[in-house]
Amino acid sequence: MSKRNLIGFIWLLLTGNIQAQETSGTVWSIEQCMDYAVEHNHQVRQQVYNLNDYQSQRTRSIGSFLPYVSSYINVQNNFGRAIDPQTNTYTDVSTFSNGYSLSASLSIFEGFRRLHQLRMAKAQILSGKQALQMQKENVALNVLKAYLDAIYYQETLRIARRKLEQSKALLHQTQVMMEVGRKGEAEWKQMQASLAADEFETTHQQNLLDQALLTLKREMNYPTGDPLILVSSADWHCEARSASTDSIYQYARNTQPKILQAQTALKMAEYNLKTAKADLYPSLSLNAGVSSSFFKNMNDKNARAFQEQMRNNAGQYLSATLSIPLFNRTNTLSSIRERRNRLEQAKENLEYEQQELQRLITEIVADWENAYQEIKKMEQKVEADSISAEITIRKWEEGLASPIDVQTVTVALLQSQAQQLQCRLNLYYNTRLLNYYQGNALWTEK
Repeated sequence: MSKRNLIGFIWLLLTGNIQAQETSGTVWSIEQCMDYAVEHNHQVRQQVYNLNDYQSQRTRSIGSFLPYVSSYINVQNNFGRAIDPQTNTYTDVSTFSNGYSLSASLSIFEGFRRLHQLRMAKAQILSGKQALQMQKENVALNVLKAYLDAIYYQETLRIARRKLEQSKALLHQTQVMMEVGRKGEAEWKQMQASLAADEFETTHQQNLLDQALLTLKREMNYPTGDPLILVSSADWHCEARSASTDSIYQYARNTQPKILQAQTALKMAEYNLKTAKADLYPSLSLNAGVSSSFFKNMNDKNARAFQEQMRNNAGQYLSATLSIPLFNRTNTLSSIRERRNRLEQAKENLEYEQQELQRLITEIVADWENAYQEIKKMEQKVEADSISAEITIRKWEEGLASPIDVQTVTVALLQSQAQQLQCRLNLYYNTRLLNYYQGNALWTEK
């Protein structure tokens, strides 16, 4: 049997073994839990707001290429002693005046600062999208792990309950055999002790399941008081795409949001450095404007008309400003040095993230191989422990084994079944991770 077929067969066995909770209500699959968690996660929403801020910054960067236009209106009414603008002498006559102006300025050259700022704003948007996707996938992975933990304790609880029922049956059988003289009171007491141990284990597994469900609800931001029923009989068929560790890494380094975000951060650091270097260049700007004014002596009935004064007082100007940086107390050089250092840090961070990704993929592949091998061994162990438990119980019925022997083999069987389940869940988890790093979506986002 090939590895792919064996994986499918294993999970068909798993889905046949795990039973859903005996509770009415909506049943949640892994994908539904992931989608709910992503939609209601606070960190995801914060990333959406950050992305909106980056988009606003891009709009502001685009606007910096446009001319700056402003208008000015002044209205003034003087009472008492003031300067007459017509004679430039003091007077006690009340006057009224107002002025109007319209000006515009346009930056022609500033060392390509605005161009670098626009590129950095676009890179920030890209980084924001990558951070948003990374946060969503982190939430989905956390939910996947919490979901599988809950499934594990849900199944171990079922196994513990089954063993508890078996202990009750053996205690009843011991009591019947004691009444006919085939068993003694000591054996009946030992069976009672075994039953008490199984009741404790069942309660303990129930508590672990409750804690696992609370953890899952916390990861989903799901109301803790509402019931959450998990799918445990779905078709969890999950094939791992066969590929070498190196090929998986080569694909993942070009698609993983964390790596892409580190690459974008490197570009932003480059643009940031170029922006700082722009302060070394001279800057050139053009300015233009028009203005006019109106004045009236409140006691002068022969004052010039408003239109005439506006026409006669109108003026225009056009100017060009060239600014050459000479010395700013080494602020520019210090800024360039700091941003060059941030560029080197961004390069180092990118290299670190790539190494971490390669290490992580290597570990996942190794874990997948180990889980695959462990499943085959655990299947053999569970089968052997089942036979051993059956034989020991028969010996006990015939008086050839003690209750302690029965308790020992049944506990060993319970532990083997739990370990087998753990191996299956580990295989499923690592298979989902391998497929994720090879381009398969963790869930289908609505």
